[in-house]
Amino acid sequence: MIDYIIVGAGLSGIAVAEELLNAGKKIKVYENHSQKSSVVAGGIFNPVILKRFTLAWNADRQLEVALPFYKELEEKLNVSIIKEMPIYRRFNSVEEQNNWFEATDKPSLSKFLDPKLVSSINSSIPSDHSFGKVNHTGVINTELLINHFSNYIRSFGALESEEFEHDLLHFRTGGVEYKGIHAKAVIFCEGYGMKDNPFFNCLPLHGNKGEYIIIKAEDLKMEVAVKSSVFILPIGNDHYKVGATYDNNDHTSEPKEASKEYLLKKLDAFLKCDYTIVDQMAGIRPATPDRKPMVGNHPDHPTIYCCNGFGSRGVLIAPTIAKELVGHLLNDTDISEEVNISRYYNYFPSLSS
Repeated sequence: MIDYIIVGAGLSGIAVAEELLNAGKKIKVYENHSQKSSVVAGGIFNPVILKRFTLAWNADRQLEVALPFYKELEEKLNVSIIKEMPIYRRFNSVEEQNNWFEATDKPSLSKFLDPKLVSSINSSIPSDHSFGKVNHTGVINTELLINHFSNYIRSFGALESEEFEHDLLHFRTGGVEYKGIHAKAVIFCEGYGMKDNPFFNCLPLHGNKGEYIIIKAEDLKMEVAVKSSVFILPIGNDHYKVGATYDNNDHTSEPKEASKEYLLKKLDAFLKCDYTIVDQMAGIRPATPDRKPMVGNHPDHPTIYCCNGFGSRGVLIAPTIAKELVGHLLNDTDISEEVNISRYYNYFPSLSS
């Protein structure tokens, strides 16, 4: 007998698992590594949407939860996964500058957007219209986090590196049974893999494929992130991550040549130094129609839960949502209407009529 089964060990699964472990609960996590969106994610924590200079949904509150969460994991796992660094928004016009100044006057954005523009940050990235600095931003090394957390829970027998077989899940009085393991509930944190989950595949989860390239640019020597038409993110040893693409139609897992060409065209428009392409990565982000997570229990099976739909901001969102879900599981607190899966109950066959 254990307390909870978790399916998936990406950002969502890790956050839920850590909350439950901190509450003294016994867990079992199943992960077959079929979904790569958390591993290949940019890992940037940034509360501001830099295309429109607006605050992302609840991002200021999510940031207050996320950073302490990751710092505690750094200490627990004895690994450095947080790198705080500013993001500089490269302006392409006077109009963008004016929009930036308007945004800095908004109370919700004033602590993030610096009103003092910077004329130059690097000779290899010129701009005729300066740069705006975003504060309280940085990067989480998601691949390092996932690898170390997986090793940690494997060390005490809580990780099974295998596919979860949904047809072997049985519902019992007061809980569930799976391969002889009895638990109070199952929490599905499968990302886009939820499309293969017979209990939740009726939900409107949309795959959004994102691709990045890794370049080596020995002359760039940059220690900050830059957002122009694409992001440039330093990852060490003269290597930089460049991205990302957003494709709602392609749900394949392999990188595409067309995506690489698209990113290179955007990059070459403003990067003025030599570089070589080192790698290309792809993952499918789990997105929802209203761009908010789906969290809560199945309408017909109250002992199975969904925690999904974090889109491109999983680094920021996951700790807050996990805390809310675990509070519901352990203390029967309400899941907020904004993220509650009940808003999509009409998609389930039993409730669609």
